[in-house]
Amino acid sequence: MADYNKSELLICTAARQMEDGAICFIGTGVPMLAAALAKRTHAPGLVAAFEFGGIGPSLEKLPLAVGGSRTFHRSPVASSICDLMEAAARGYVEYGFLGGAQIDPYGNLNATVIGEHDRPKVRFPGSGGANDIGSLCWKTIAIMRHGKQRFVPKVDFLTTAGYLDGPGARERAGLPAGSGPYRVVSDMGLLGYDAENCRMKLLALQPGVSLEQVQAETGFELQVADDLQENPPPSDEELRLLREEIDPDHLYT
Repeated sequence: MADYNKSELLICTAARQMEDGAICFIGTGVPMLAAALAKRTHAPGLVAAFEFGGIGPSLEKLPLAVGGSRTFHRSPVASSICDLMEAAARGYVEYGFLGGAQIDPYGNLNATVIGEHDRPKVRFPGSGGANDIGSLCWKTIAIMRHGKQRFVPKVDFLTTAGYLDGPGARERAGLPAGSGPYRVVSDMGLLGYDAENCRMKLLALQPGVSLEQVQAETGFELQVADDLQENPPPSDEELRLLREEIDPDHLYT
């Protein structure tokens, strides 16, 4: 087994969450590489949807951004951001991939500010389409580096709604019943959410990581699955595809 870095581990773990034939709302960075890897391995029928209207491109070459021309290459649909958001609102987009600076136990994400909104310590780009994705896609998958400063008891600013403050909160806010956070992919583990209380739950450890290490790097009490698993490391073939075909210039890896 070849050595791999944290970015490659995140990409491979995220790719394995993508189902063949599903429509996935893909963002810049790790989700783009994960989608390209999934299409070359277990999910050739994956339909990648990009914010500016490219739906179902071949992903033969890595897009540089969600509005780049490669998000439309050999795509059966070349539409617009309005049409894609409307498709999500109508319930046609199954998965949405998200990121952020902070995430809390209920999957709420912050990509806006650290500290007070009017006098922040750090200001980030903000929502973009993240709030729409988190509100309208049936299942959202967050991709994060693990650490106490990112996995926090309460986000400093609510950019994207997860389960808000617990069971039934999304429905009370007018969001589609049955939608919400599904997985969190981190460099320390794969996490999901408890069906009863909607709090984050550790499902599997990344290779070489212990339960104690994950708990120490999480800023809130983390539930743990009874049958805690260990994720397999990136395979030689996955690494070859990433390094030789998907991102040979190492733009993201």
